This record gives sequence, C-alpha cells and structure tokens, in this order.
Amino acid sequence: MAQTVATATSLRIYFETGMNEKGDPIYKSKTLSNVKNSATADQLHKAAQAFGSLSEHPVNSVQRNDSFDVIA
Repeated sequence: MAQTVATATSLRIYFETGMNEKGDPIYKSKTLSNVKNSATADQLHKAAQAFGSLSEHPVNSVQRNDSFDVIA
C-alpha cells in the first residue's frame, strides 16, 4: 500500500499593496520556507501577523503549503 511522507512546509503571506487603475486591489506575496510541518494553524497565523507588522502593507491572507512524497 502506498504511503505519503511530508517533505516540506511553507507559508505564503499575501499583502495588499495598492489599487490598479480599475480600482481592483494589487497583491504581492512573500513565501517563508522551512516551516515546521508540526506547526498549528494558530501558530502560523501568529507568525504571519508578526511578519506582517514589519511591512507597510496590510496582510490580506495567509496560505500553508505542504508537500508530500508518495512512496509505493
């Protein structure tokens, strides 16, 4: 039976950096690699907010990205 093995976790933080000529928001993102895969959603949210406090732009959203290898 196949199994999955966690290989990497990263955190992507999206910032709203302004508006375009149509009035739609413009987003930029920053990816933090080598995040512990045991980190909870609350811990990641707190880390993103702390990181966001260093920016002049507000945090719009936060994404957790987990990568796995499938082993047969």
